[in-house]
Amino acid sequence: MFGYFTLIVVVLLILASAVKIVPEYKRMVIFRLGRCIGAKGPGFIFLIPFVDKGVKADLREQVREIPHQTAITADNAGISLDFIWYYKILDPTESVLRVGNFEQAAQGIATTTLRAVVGGIELDQVLVDREHINNMLRTRLDEVTERWGVKVTNVEIREIIPPREIQDAMNRQMTAERVRRALVTESTGEREAAINVAEGEKQAAILRAEGEKQAAILEAEGEQKAQLLRASGYAGALDKIYASAQSIDQKTITLQYFETLQKMGEGASTKYIFPMEFTSLLGNFIKGSE
Repeated sequence: MFGYFTLIVVVLLILASAVKIVPEYKRMVIFRLGRCIGAKGPGFIFLIPFVDKGVKADLREQVREIPHQTAITADNAGISLDFIWYYKILDPTESVLRVGNFEQAAQGIATTTLRAVVGGIELDQVLVDREHINNMLRTRLDEVTERWGVKVTNVEIREIIPPREIQDAMNRQMTAERVRRALVTESTGEREAAINVAEGEKQAAILRAEGEKQAAILEAEGEQKAQLLRASGYAGALDKIYASAQSIDQKTITLQYFETLQKMGEGASTKYIFPMEFTSLLGNFIKGSE
């Protein structure tokens, strides 16, 4: 009885090991008696015990990190840099048959390719043109991994560490550039301020001149009108004087003349006045009284 139970357990274990469930994102490459019969999945897969062997391959896009590597640029500057790369298995059968350890082989290719790419570029270009290096690395890695049924989708350099003396020189250059930009900005601000002040003074002078011009015009117009009014007043007064003089007779004029002479004779000092018209005036007065 115990032997029969043991046999059932062994059979169940064998059957359990023969039944495989492959997820949607994986495939299983089947080897039957050592010969590859292709990739199976997804879903339920039955392996013949002791005959079939399965190797799984993940079809999802994977990302791997290449640690810091030292490389020499074209101008003999030693730099340290690391990057990450993304890949995806397109042919699971080829990825199993063509290479023993795909990830280790790909990492070795990545490091050697990195040194080869950086070795053909000068330091300044390495520091400022990462996208170009990324594209070159991706292209060269893809050329190698394509025969393994793997597609390199992207490569991104994360950090580039130049030598210490280069970093110091870059810091000094950055400081000098910032100082230059500050001086340029300051001088530009001062120039614009001077231009604005000059423009303001110009506008103010124009406005003052315009105001003085208007004031002079108004003053001249006012003076002209005042002169016209004064002339009109003088003319009216002369007209009235002339009209009044027409009604005054010779006797009245003589009396006014005598009154003027009387006022001239007033005072403590002795005065002798003999007007040339005295005789004729006296004769006119006598004739008038008759």
